[in-house]
Amino acid sequence: MTFDRFRTIVGPPDSIWPWLVQLGKGRAGWYLPGVVERRLIPRSRRAARIVDPRWQALRVGDRIPDYGGRDETLEVVTINAPIALVYRSRRGKARFSWALLLHPGDGGHTVVQLRFRGKLASTGWRRRVIVTLGEFFDWATSELMLRGLQERVGVGPVGEGVETKVSAHNRSVAP
Repeated sequence: MTFDRFRTIVGPPDSIWPWLVQLGKGRAGWYLPGVVERRLIPRSRRAARIVDPRWQALRVGDRIPDYGGRDETLEVVTINAPIALVYRSRRGKARFSWALLLHPGDGGHTVVQLRFRGKLASTGWRRRVIVTLGEFFDWATSELMLRGLQERVGVGPVGEGVETKVSAHNRSVAP
């Protein structure tokens, strides 16, 4: 199962990278647009709106707390600043990876790509349900996070009507 989400943001990868490094529960949080945070999230639980030096040191092997359970974490497996940050995790029998990739573009733009790859143990109708729900959940959370990231980098969307492009595949890919 592979889900790719893309958003073009004004700014070079160097200006976006610090925001990605500090993501995580108990760190800078998971970014949401301001309007969503103000309406749904208590002030004490909102994600950071500044680059915080406390969260800029990240190394391969570090475990970042994640939602989905009290002890759930994401393990850092790749850091290639300011281009790629890759995590992996296991939830039950499912394994997955989550890559945050920055592709420099023309005119000072950067394409931010979020790639989720998971390997499920389930088969048949159960697998189809998990993939369908997973695709919706990935779309919703990625779209909100990318919009929140765009706000924090400090520049509006590129052009009018910039939307997240999606590539989703229902295939078994080892993360």
